[in-house]
Amino acid sequence: MTLKETPMDTPATPALQPPAPRAFFGATVVRAAFVLAIFGWGIGFYSPAIFLHAVLARTGWALPLVSAAVTFHFLFGAGVVACLPRIHARLGVAATTAAGATALALGMAGWALAAQPWQLFAAALLTGGGWVTMGAAGINAIISPWFARGRPMALAKAYNGASLGGVIFSPLWGALIAALGFTAATVLVGAAMLAIVVCLCIWVVAQTPERLGQRPDGDAPGAPARSLTSALAKPLPGRLLWRDRGFLTLAAAMALSLFAQAGLITHLYSLLVFAMGAQGAGLAMALATACAIGGRTVVAKCMPANADRRLVASVSYAVQIAGSLLLAFSAEYQTALILLGVVLFGVGIGNATSLPPLVAQVEFVKEDAPRVVALIVAMSQGLWALAPASFALLLVTSTGAPAHLGAGTGLYFGATVLLQLVAIACMLGGRKPAD
Repeated sequence: MTLKETPMDTPATPALQPPAPRAFFGATVVRAAFVLAIFGWGIGFYSPAIFLHAVLARTGWALPLVSAAVTFHFLFGAGVVACLPRIHARLGVAATTAAGATALALGMAGWALAAQPWQLFAAALLTGGGWVTMGAAGINAIISPWFARGRPMALAKAYNGASLGGVIFSPLWGALIAALGFTAATVLVGAAMLAIVVCLCIWVVAQTPERLGQRPDGDAPGAPARSLTSALAKPLPGRLLWRDRGFLTLAAAMALSLFAQAGLITHLYSLLVFAMGAQGAGLAMALATACAIGGRTVVAKCMPANADRRLVASVSYAVQIAGSLLLAFSAEYQTALILLGVVLFGVGIGNATSLPPLVAQVEFVKEDAPRVVALIVAMSQGLWALAPASFALLLVTSTGAPAHLGAGTGLYFGATVLLQLVAIACMLGGRKPAD
């Protein structure tokens, strides 16, 4: 009897499946930009005041001399910001950011090692030119290729790193300098920053949607492009931009609001100490930072895509005016009134930086928007670099006694309110008819 052979069961060959689509890389870009903003603002914006104190303690140089180096740090940075689009076009965003971090690390060490005043100004040149590559214009350049409709929330999340940078680095410098000394602290922080930033530039910032086969906002390939740019926007090459009412009013509004904001924040802690004590004043300033993060996030989440962004910015300025007025009319021991004023002023701190670039996204063509953002940020920084000294003059009382809440601060808060009112007038004055 012959047994019938039966073929062994063989597994069916599975049909080839297309590879799973890669997750939208823009979310990774936002997280990287958040970290870059922590270093950029934490070191470049919040730390110079600490550098000033450490240099004075180490050298005994005159306060006006060291203060001038801090001012130079911000003014030179403003000049670099104005040129940032051209630098990005020549070197690329990733290489520019890595070079900026290198300059910032070297400059920090220069602040700690300077033996002659000219060396201090050379260090300020490096730190001032380096940190702005991770400042407002730099972060906008990193985020913009990946987001159109989702840019408000993406920028809000990234810019929140700027606020967190102040929370982290202010106490960190104090602890490191006390434990290691100024020089060792700057070398340690600089090395850590450089290692992290270079890695992020290589693996994240250098990527583009085109390289990864993706579309802005994670849209499917082949989907029709959706632009938020106004139909009234037109190219403004060269000097034409400087004749555009929309650009001039946007630049003026941002510069005036940030000048008022920088002037108030610089001296607010000292005023609050008289009313609340050192610990209470510190907590109030931390509350303002938290409100800045919350205000920026809420506006980005709730603002419709077709919203009048100039109007939204004007409302934010108005809320800060209300906070300034509450602080102006408060006095010692009126803690609830003071804290309410801090909250109202604080919620607009982040929006003063993040909303103007979002206005530029809508009002200018895609090719002009990076240049517009760089210029308005540069002009704002150049102006608010002078705010601390300017507002200090408004706190000088006729008797020579230090001003405090409830006495001697009328001009100080009055200037803040007036500047914000003019900023609102500029922002609304540049509005264009609806499409």
